[in-house]
Amino acid sequence: MARGREGMAKRERERVRQERQEAKRLKKETLAAEEESSPDVDEGRLMEEFRLLSERHAAGNVSEMTYETERRRIFDELGIDGDH
Repeated sequence: MARGREGMAKRERERVRQERQEAKRLKKETLAAEEESSPDVDEGRLMEEFRLLSERHAAGNVSEMTYETERRRIFDELGIDGDH
């Protein structure tokens, strides 16, 4: 009888181990897919681009329409809702 319980416990430990391995595999796949679908955003470059755009707009070198279009593009790349 003791051997039966030991065998059942061993099978249960193996099942739990396999479930953990499967969970890790799924997590790795999910992370890899997220990395592929969202390219790295160079926030520093985009913020610098926005700073320069704002300066040029304030100096009158960029039209309001161009400013709004470029600002929206930069904010979209940064993932910021720029409509407010």
